[in-house]
Amino acid sequence: MAAKPLVIVESPAKAKTIGQFLGKDFNVMASVGHVVDLPSTGLCVDVDHDFKLTYEVTKPEVIKGLRAALKEASDLYLATDEDREGEAIAWHLKEQLKPRVPVRRMVFHEITRRAISEAVDKSRDLNMGLVDAQETRRTLDRLYGYEVS
Repeated sequence: MAAKPLVIVESPAKAKTIGQFLGKDFNVMASVGHVVDLPSTGLCVDVDHDFKLTYEVTKPEVIKGLRAALKEASDLYLATDEDREGEAIAWHLKEQLKPRVPVRRMVFHEITRRAISEAVDKSRDLNMGLVDAQETRRTLDRLYGYEVS
């Protein structure tokens, strides 16, 4: 069997529809949202080391399935939502999966055959500015919200 690109979206419903648009030349799977998060207890922000966050895997079975699929993939397309949360999910997926194939960020504003095709053709690198924005928001929430509650 020839290797084909793996596309990861957030929702199973999107995966099914996008999989129909892309056809048998792509494998489309869902992360079902975030796959890592800050633990529910503790500050999880290392204020002495550049405010590094401590994450834990929240969906080990999803990660396991995605890793298995990635072993057979020629490329990885991260097609999570285009907002800062989606960009962070894409980055966390890349960090957890440790792909050995080319990784591209696929973004779209609607789920139509044309939009998905254009998203593949115009894929880009991860936007680390959006990832940093999401992490900054989580850091501030934890530093100020955690102490208050």
